[in-house]
Amino acid sequence: MTVLSASMSAALQEQTAWQESLLKDFHRHPELSMREERTRGVIAGQLAGYGYEVHELGGGVVGVLANGEGRTVLFRADIDGLPVREDSGLDYASTATQADGEDVEQPTMHACGHDFHLTAGLGAAKLLADHRQDWSGTYLALFQPGEEKAAGARSMVEAGLVDAVPAPDVCLGQHVLTDPVAGKVAVASGPVMSTAASARIVVHGAGSHGSMPHLGVDPVVLAAAIVTRLQTLVARELSPADFGVVTVGSLQAGSSANIIPGSATMLVNFRAYDEDILGRLIAGAERVVRAECETARSPREPEIAVYDRYPLTANDESAAEVVREGFLAQFGPERVEVMAPVTASEDFSIVPDAFAAPYCYWGVGGYAEGREAYPNHSPLWSPDLQPTLRVGTEAATAAVLAHLSTDRMG
Repeated sequence: MTVLSASMSAALQEQTAWQESLLKDFHRHPELSMREERTRGVIAGQLAGYGYEVHELGGGVVGVLANGEGRTVLFRADIDGLPVREDSGLDYASTATQADGEDVEQPTMHACGHDFHLTAGLGAAKLLADHRQDWSGTYLALFQPGEEKAAGARSMVEAGLVDAVPAPDVCLGQHVLTDPVAGKVAVASGPVMSTAASARIVVHGAGSHGSMPHLGVDPVVLAAAIVTRLQTLVARELSPADFGVVTVGSLQAGSSANIIPGSATMLVNFRAYDEDILGRLIAGAERVVRAECETARSPREPEIAVYDRYPLTANDESAAEVVREGFLAQFGPERVEVMAPVTASEDFSIVPDAFAAPYCYWGVGGYAEGREAYPNHSPLWSPDLQPTLRVGTEAATAAVLAHLSTDRMG
């Protein structure tokens, strides 16, 4: 026996055409974090058409559908694109550009599957609205901006989300991933996505002619020493049993081969499955930077600014078990896997934490078995349209219904 009724399952198949068309439209028109005006307007219009009470706040949209007595369940989908130039070869590939927060025109792409997330979220919203006889309670369809900058969940909470909608008993979300394979889902309790933060580090030198390095302080050599030393924070300061990553994703200095510049700028990313370990990595990086600057005779203190902080995503055991049971009933055991922890990060948990509600976040397979799987954020990112979209819609609906089922009411 499946979680979705026969009529709801039939409707899921019947709405394939409009969902595919809508996804392609979203994919052709991606928008950068916290600048998703067109996307937000389309979502609000769709939800209103389904009969939801629509709230726009903090750059996002949340639809409320009250349907009698029962629990309140929130499902969240993120909606922003990335500053990536698409090279996927898809016939609906993005050629869009958009000005970023510094007014620099950027190529823009849905390179992380958020077009799938929001289209599946709308598909689930319609199924639940059209089949109210199959469930009782209140459903919150939340569409969040700015996930890629860890800004959108906070912006919605700061804009009054908690006071604007009924408090959910549980919050749910999902992500298209390279593992499992398309057609399958994966869920687990405990940590499933890492906590993360980034830092902008500026170290200062003293400019000089390239032929006279002894008369200056070379920030390039200083930065190179820092890059090398930062790797020891994981390799020599963390237990081999603990997970941590320190990545220097950008190092910029100078403009000429024969000029020693005055400064160097590094962008560094930290990740862990434990908030304490993340804190140790960030503190260790600051210690390394200051020590290397002193050793190099840097004339000024370094500038260290931490930003884009992501919380740990750790699923509630009970909420995850309800989702797992729903998936087993809907998909069968051969299509439900245990989700291995993902090293990427999410700001999803900020929403349930604001409500003090338990949550579950799971993975949906995006690439057929045997097909080369390009990673999230790649310009080649191109999940299979189907069955990914259908399974994402089905999984969202099944998880919601599992938590709304009458034996869990009250």
